[in-house]
Amino acid sequence: MAPPSLEIQNLTRSCNEALILAVLATGPHHGYQLALALEEKSGGDFRFPHGTLYPILHRLESDGLISGVWQETPSKRRRKSYALTAAGRRLVAEQATAWRRFFEHFFAILKEVEP
Repeated sequence: MAPPSLEIQNLTRSCNEALILAVLATGPHHGYQLALALEEKSGGDFRFPHGTLYPILHRLESDGLISGVWQETPSKRRRKSYALTAAGRRLVAEQATAWRRFFEHFFAILKEVEP
């Protein structure tokens, strides 16, 4: 089987998916928790505004990579908590391999121009 690869024209989409799925691999999160975790783990470099995050979550859910469950909070407010499915766990493992390989090659090329 060939090692997983990333399509250059879809790097942003692949990156966003990998980051979201990686955080969900640590356990279920609702959207706001997910956005905070991504921002915190990246030292503020990765921020997902609601207009970006929720369409990705909806797509991942419709693709069967995550499942969402509505939960009521103590304040009676409902929010959806997302968790990885088995397919999502397989994909995030494949993505981790693909991103590692991508950056190995990327930095091997950049090394040529380092001072």
